[in-house]
Amino acid sequence: MKKFFLLFYFSVSVLAYSQQDRAKADSIIAFAKKHLGIKYRYAECTPKRGFDCSGFVFYVFGNFNIKVPRASMDYEKTGKLIRIDSCKTGDIIVFTGTNSKNKAPGHVGIIVSNTSEGVVFIHSSSGHKRIGVILTNFTQSPYYQKRFIKVARLKAVY
Repeated sequence: MKKFFLLFYFSVSVLAYSQQDRAKADSIIAFAKKHLGIKYRYAECTPKRGFDCSGFVFYVFGNFNIKVPRASMDYEKTGKLIRIDSCKTGDIIVFTGTNSKNKAPGHVGIIVSNTSEGVVFIHSSSGHKRIGVILTNFTQSPYYQKRFIKVARLKAVY
């Protein structure tokens, strides 16, 4: 009886923890999506002025009192390393800058979903065609696949 109770308690605790984490991650993404279309602006981190990539991530997580680096280059050692195929909503995706040969972090975004249709992330892009906060399907983008460095999971989210 004790073994069953402990197993049941552990299972319920893990399930509740996972649902709580999922709710937090979903709230983070819902907040991030409210900013779709806000223009890209270098070195900015407010919806009024615009966002650069790390400013957007900084602003979104800051709304939930989660500390993340302000500069994309500081994501090199941030979070727990996660395989791209194991990423979850709310994880941070890190890329090189526009020069993919320089393997230092230069662009960041937030994972929105990981489904059979691909890994989708939200970010503030400085690209010529799509300037500002947008959604991008990583799986369908050779440009971002070439620049991919890592996915980082934050303890404050999961």
